[in-house]
Amino acid sequence: MVLGERIKRIRTFRGLTQRELGLKLGYEERNADVRIAQYESGYRVPKNNTLMEMAKILNVNYIHFIGVTPGCAEDIMLTFLWLDEDDRSTIHLFQLVRNPGKCNASDDKSVRYYDNDDWPAHAPVGIWLEYGLVNDFMREWCLRKEQLKSGEISEDEYFEWKINWPATSSSVDEKGNDKKNNSYKWRASS
Repeated sequence: MVLGERIKRIRTFRGLTQRELGLKLGYEERNADVRIAQYESGYRVPKNNTLMEMAKILNVNYIHFIGVTPGCAEDIMLTFLWLDEDDRSTIHLFQLVRNPGKCNASDDKSVRYYDNDDWPAHAPVGIWLEYGLVNDFMREWCLRKEQLKSGEISEDEYFEWKINWPATSSSVDEKGNDKKNNSYKWRASS
């Protein structure tokens, strides 16, 4: 999702019109909505200080608007989160579990899956990252997607978790359970 689409998605999630956001940013009444429409369409790109102010107004982590260093852990995770926002059926997460009787038994790196209607016609390709921060994030994201699927959290809570990450991140143990919540309260029941 490009910057303008992110701004629009978060603005509408927060229930603001283009005019309301423009006025909160200090634009004149006569062109407040036009300026936001230009940002959302990609016709104009807001300056970083405008993006920082917009993030405050929209109550979202500024890293969703202001690019992070390409290839850093945050960039990888934000790419995944916005790809998921574009199409929830794109990314499927599942927790791998250790099989103690077979550890290091062979060089076979394949993960087996049952051929049924729940899986694609062609075998999916997995990725294993040896990057602690990304692994922790993926474990937590897997938990959040499972909570969404089971109805334990709502679509709005899931989106709130995503747009305020990493302030919403928790420590998740190997079994996928929350151990510690960070400062930002993203769940309605919290």
